[in-house]
Amino acid sequence: MSDYDRIAQAINFITSHVTHQPDMKEIAAHLHLSPSHFQRVFCRWAGVTPKRFLQALTVERAKQLLVESRPLLEVSDRVGLSSASRLYDHFIQLEAVTPGEFKQGGAGLTILHAVHDTPFGKAFIAVTVRGVCNFAFLDDNKDDDHLSVLAGSWPHADLQADQERTGALVRAMFGMGTKPDRPLSLYVSGTNFQVNVWKALLKIPPASVASYSQIADAIGHPGAARAVGSAAAANPVAFLIPCHRVLQQGGKLGGYHWGTTRKHAIHAWESARFG
Repeated sequence: MSDYDRIAQAINFITSHVTHQPDMKEIAAHLHLSPSHFQRVFCRWAGVTPKRFLQALTVERAKQLLVESRPLLEVSDRVGLSSASRLYDHFIQLEAVTPGEFKQGGAGLTILHAVHDTPFGKAFIAVTVRGVCNFAFLDDNKDDDHLSVLAGSWPHADLQADQERTGALVRAMFGMGTKPDRPLSLYVSGTNFQVNVWKALLKIPPASVASYSQIADAIGHPGAARAVGSAAAANPVAFLIPCHRVLQQGGKLGGYHWGTTRKHAIHAWESARFG
């Protein structure tokens, strides 16, 4: 069992017993670990203590973040953000697939793909020379499904397995490797509305959140919160396009394409590290 699998079990236990806020001994016992072993596993995964992490899981914390959130279209040079948070403002750029390129189905395009371990379980990544075109967390080892979807989306592209080159990107995504010296690029296909939503999501720094209605307002479609939710669910690049940073107006997590437990984990992991 990986560290993430244990943490996922812990998160499920915490959220199902949130009314009495279980302490570390209770959580460790649920995982059949000693408190000291659980503490080591947790710190190795999250980089912070369980107590600090648990604070980020509460709805009250999420509500406060929503109250404090700045308008998404505010000048990007925000005062007071840590250098770690600012990394995402300046080092992710999104390019949309044009209608002509979509019609060609990837003709003449090479797409490298592989499955890698991440802090949130295994994930499938696909990369072109123009950027990451797909990143999806895996459950039940269904990597063949994602490869089939990739082939269907880009029927004329040359698909090549490449652990080494894709691995460097995955490490950069999660701050596990050398700091990138150029922007992390995304190359994605979607409707104009979807692309506008994804670009708005990129403006939310780590440890910050926004509501679906705030996103709708930011892209000039007030009242379109439900449509924003659908666009976020169609996000083809997990984590880098941070749909996990969008919460319901009342502070609840809401849905997540890759599972609510994982959304809890990512949200709290970022809050613990960058908050």
